[in-house]
Amino acid sequence: MIQAEVLRPSELSPGDLAAWRSFCASTPAFHNPLLGPDFALLVGAVRDDARVAVFRRAGETVGILAHHRRPSGFARPIGAAFSDYHAIITPPGETFDARAALAAARISALRFSGLLDPHGLFGADGVAGETGYVLKAQTPEAYAERLREANTKQFRNWRRLHNKLEREWGEVTLVPGDTSVEAFEQLLSWKRDQFRRTGAHDVFNPDWARELFNRVFEAREGRLQGAMTTLRAGGKVVAGHFGPRLGPVWHGWISSIDPACASSGPGFVLMLQTPEIMAALELETYDMAPSHEHYKAPFATSTVPTREGLTVARSLAGAAAGSLERAWSVGGRKSPAFQLRRRL
Repeated sequence: MIQAEVLRPSELSPGDLAAWRSFCASTPAFHNPLLGPDFALLVGAVRDDARVAVFRRAGETVGILAHHRRPSGFARPIGAAFSDYHAIITPPGETFDARAALAAARISALRFSGLLDPHGLFGADGVAGETGYVLKAQTPEAYAERLREANTKQFRNWRRLHNKLEREWGEVTLVPGDTSVEAFEQLLSWKRDQFRRTGAHDVFNPDWARELFNRVFEAREGRLQGAMTTLRAGGKVVAGHFGPRLGPVWHGWISSIDPACASSGPGFVLMLQTPEIMAALELETYDMAPSHEHYKAPFATSTVPTREGLTVARSLAGAAAGSLERAWSVGGRKSPAFQLRRRL
C-alpha cells in the first residue's frame, strides 16, 4: 500500500532529495530542470503553499509530487503557471495508481496542463495537451542543412532577415550566457508589454512570480542555474531567451523581442544561431517548452507530448471534486461561470 508524507520543500531529507534526483536521472522524460527538487526548493522559498508529497511503500521512497496546496485539498503543479511540465516522479518500473496516491496525500484533485506520464500512473486521465518542442545539440552546418531541406524558401527568408536587421539596426552580435541585469529586465518588460497588447493574462503580476524569476536569474552556482542569451544589433539588445538550466538541459521560459524592430525578425535571427548558443553554454538539449507551434516547430528536432485535465483521488473528497467539476461543465466544455471562477 502506498503511504504519503506531505512536506514543505525545505523539509525534505537528504535521502528524499537523493531519491528524487535519482528518479529524474533514470528517466529521460524527467531530465527537464522544472521536474527536479532544485526547482521545488526555489518555489518553496517564494510561496508558502508549496508542498511535496513523498510516496513510500514499506518505508522506501517510490514517488514524488511537488504541488501547491489549495483549499479543499485541490492541488496544482508546483510553480504554475511556470511549470510547463509536471509529473509524479517515479523510478522506471514503478506503476502505482495516481488516484490512490493522491488520496494517500490527502489531495482531493490535481489539475494539470503539461503532464508527463511515461510510467502510466494516470491511466487515461486527461486529454492531449500542447506539444513541447526540443532541440538537440548539433553542428551549425547540420542545423542549417536540416532547416534548408525542410523549407528552402522559409530558410532563405530567415537568412535575409539577418541582413535586414544588420542593415537597419547595426552589427548583429550574439551574447550566450548574458548576465546583464539590464538585459534581463528588458526581456521581462517586453514580455509584459506583449501580454498587455494581446490581452493575455500577465503571469508576472504576482510578487512571487517576479521573485522566482529573479532568483533563477541570479543563480550562478549549484545544480539549477539561470541562463540567458541575447541578440544585439548596433550594441542594443533586440531579442533574448531566458530560463533555468540543469546540467546540459536548458528550458526556455521566455523569448522576447524588441517590438520596434519586429519586422526584421530578431527572434528568427536568434533561433538560427541556436547551435552556437548551445555550444557556448555546453548544452545537449534546449527544451523550447510547449505552445507557439508556428514559431518553435520548424526549429525542433523532437517533440514532447503532454496531457491536460483533472485527476481526482480515490476518496470521498475526490468523488466530491469530480462532481463539482462536472457541475461546472456544459456539454463537455467549461461554462462561462467556470472560466470566470478559474480566472479569479
